[in-house]
Amino acid sequence: MEIGTILTYVLTGFVILMGIITLKLGLFSVSNQTVKIIERFGKYLKTAHAGLNFKVPYIDSVRETINLQVQQHPVAVDTITKDKVSVRVSVAVNYQVKNGKEADAYYKLAKPETQIETFVFDVVRSQVPKQTLDEVFDSKDAIAQAVKTELTADMAEFGYEIVKVSVTEVEPDAKVKAAMNDINAAQREQEAANARGEAAKVLAVKQAEAKRDSDKLYGEGIAQQRLAIIDGMKKSVEDLKAAYPTVSEETIINMLMMTQYFEALQALAKTGNSNTIFIPGSPTGVGSIRQEIMEALAVKTITPAAPAAAPAKQ
Repeated sequence: MEIGTILTYVLTGFVILMGIITLKLGLFSVSNQTVKIIERFGKYLKTAHAGLNFKVPYIDSVRETINLQVQQHPVAVDTITKDKVSVRVSVAVNYQVKNGKEADAYYKLAKPETQIETFVFDVVRSQVPKQTLDEVFDSKDAIAQAVKTELTADMAEFGYEIVKVSVTEVEPDAKVKAAMNDINAAQREQEAANARGEAAKVLAVKQAEAKRDSDKLYGEGIAQQRLAIIDGMKKSVEDLKAAYPTVSEETIINMLMMTQYFEALQALAKTGNSNTIFIPGSPTGVGSIRQEIMEALAVKTITPAAPAAAPAKQ
């Protein structure tokens, strides 16, 4: 084989090899939700988006990969309210690089988190001192909106978009927080005491009404019982008089009282009480008890006064 032919093969192989190396060095891929900043000799050239891209080997270079996803940066701001209460306001800022502004985001701002913190401090410390602690709790959304408005305007020139701002927590000083808990506990205890008092009042009224109704029913029952006893005694006297017409009413009543006397003794004997009860020691005492009761219940008849005499005719 001639030397020229050999050189031709070698040169062709070298060219093919260099082409493969060049192609490999020039082709690169970009993942979803990311872009790559391409520079040529240290100067910005273009922004490579997701997919297969090409750069000139040995001349162009990939400077940085930028994440396009929404990111969150928490910021805690210590400040003082209008009523001189130290509070810590926690703010969460969601942001991302604006589409088409990737180069601005990379070259204009080295640390976006630091810039975001500066603006959040400025807005929160200008809003919270104008409000009391209770107003701060009620205006969390207003504070978040003020922070978002300020950040949106300031971060736009750096290629960043503010997606959302949230005030996640307003935490007072530990002593103030303990005092607030004590106040809330006292208020709840007062409400509970009022509720218990109202319940006791209602219960007392209901018990009084129940006792009134019970006493009324008990009295009606006693009255009906006594009427029944009187009716029974009356019927017994009438039946005995009909059976024994020669026996006087006084004798019949004494007989009935004697019967009640023995029934009472029998009832007392059946009870388990140990109390001492003094009763007449002989049946003759029943008559004396009856006599004493009748004398106590006796009502003197008041004789009506005679009408005044008519005046004599002239």
